[in-house]
Amino acid sequence: MIDKKEFLLHSIIKAYIEHLEPIGSSQLKSMYDITYSPATIRGYFKKLGDEGFLAQEHVSSGRTPTTEALKQYWANKLNFKLDFVDEKAIAYLSNEIGLSVFIQDQKSDTLKDILNVENRYMILEFTTFAITVKFTDALYRFLSDMIGLELIHIVNISKQVGAFEIYEKVSQHLQNKDFHIYNTKEFFSLALRYNFDEDSITSFLKGKVLDSIEEGLYFDNIVPNGYIGICHNCKVGNTDTKMLVVGELSKDYEYFYNKISMV
Repeated sequence: MIDKKEFLLHSIIKAYIEHLEPIGSSQLKSMYDITYSPATIRGYFKKLGDEGFLAQEHVSSGRTPTTEALKQYWANKLNFKLDFVDEKAIAYLSNEIGLSVFIQDQKSDTLKDILNVENRYMILEFTTFAITVKFTDALYRFLSDMIGLELIHIVNISKQVGAFEIYEKVSQHLQNKDFHIYNTKEFFSLALRYNFDEDSITSFLKGKVLDSIEEGLYFDNIVPNGYIGICHNCKVGNTDTKMLVVGELSKDYEYFYNKISMV
């Protein structure tokens, strides 16, 4: 059961996300018809401030949740499976809320077989395509252990071991996936504000970032401090897709996911 302090923290975070301004004790009480007195709320505000969850710019001003508080809040709220999504809703809401959304079709290609052509070439047969590479005995034995693996895993492994001919040819098929960005303008604003290097920008604009991450929440590495990246495997229509949502921690992700979910 949620305790009083945690209830008040969740309440002020919810109010801050809705209004994007410091929230005072009396204001919070009236907004959610809270039974505690303003003095009691202020007492808990002070405790939460001492613990690093609330900040106060001036003695007389209201409180705002810290980055750490918002991280914990969304870590609890956004830990769910996403099934079917409405792409039209994503297109509209990404602009309305101020989020960037990256959606890429997921081809379920796997390596089915390897054909040795007179010890000169190898034909790698995948579910929907095939590639030809030069034969070496070591590479043939290595690839034989990869039969049954999905495309993305073969790309990552071939890069790690320096099998660049395979890496480049298989990567080309990954790049041919259908890929869409919603609210590119918001992403460019983020990239310019935080001086993203050219490789990082290209990774997002070409969809490569989606090949390197799994489902889950990202508060660093791919996004700067104060931002969140949310990755879900889901369906658009009957198509398996991977979706990455990127935005500031203060955006209303609960509203966004409620509106785009079709279940």
